Amino acid sequence: MSLSERIAPELPYLRRFARALSGSQQSGDAYVVAMLEALVADNSLFPQEIETKPAVFKTFLKVWNSVSVNSTDEGGGASSAEIPERRLEAISHRARQAFLLVAVEGLSPANAAIALDTTLSDVRGLIDQAGNEIAEQVATTVLIIEDEPLIALDLADIVTSIGHTVCATASTRKAAVAAFAKHKPGLVLADMQLADGSSGLEAVNEILGSFEVPVIFITAYPERLLTGRRPEPTFLINKPFQSETVKAIISQALFFENKATKSAA
Repeated sequence: MSLSERIAPELPYLRRFARALSGSQQSGDAYVVAMLEALVADNSLFPQEIETKPAVFKTFLKVWNSVSVNSTDEGGGASSAEIPERRLEAISHRARQAFLLVAVEGLSPANAAIALDTTLSDVRGLIDQAGNEIAEQVATTVLIIEDEPLIALDLADIVTSIGHTVCATASTRKAAVAAFAKHKPGLVLADMQLADGSSGLEAVNEILGSFEVPVIFITAYPERLLTGRRPEPTFLINKPFQSETVKAIISQALFFENKATKSAA
């Protein structure tokens, strides 16, 4: 496969990444063009020996860090769709890159380390930093719906480590609905299978009948939610989970203000 054939499928995602980093479509596209021109001049810049997706982002970030392209303000006040781009400006440079690579572009922390030319430990630290900086902007209360006490404690530690507050933990559908009605949290973390045989999905759907709130499902049974029917959950984390993945997805859900919709059972 030629280099152009390897890169072409990744370009839409690279443009999205570049726009988020730069704050404008014009500037982001200019950086992508600069990368392509650099590869035309010297294709050895592309690390052929590693997987395509992290290789594309690694090459792009080399150009990003070495080329200055002027950013043009594309408008006046920020619309609701532009708020995330404005918020990104408040996140430190490297932490912003790590956050976008993992939470938005879907790279594993290991592949993000390759793209950033750093260590896995450094990426985890950058994700923590991004989560804390995001929490300063959108800190909220979190309801945890989980019937396994050790997992619930683990999730609570993750939530509080990035600046949010756990308002309640519920292990049944009834308790979850009651806790939400009492606390009105800004985020819900929900398991699928609960202690009394009830469903976290049913609890969330009951909650969403009256309120809008971001929901992250954390489950050992993703196939029960990823059925191909619509709507499907925007945020889904498999058990067993990595703490940095949970942190990144929490930050993404709050940062981009994604509200959940009721899902088919």
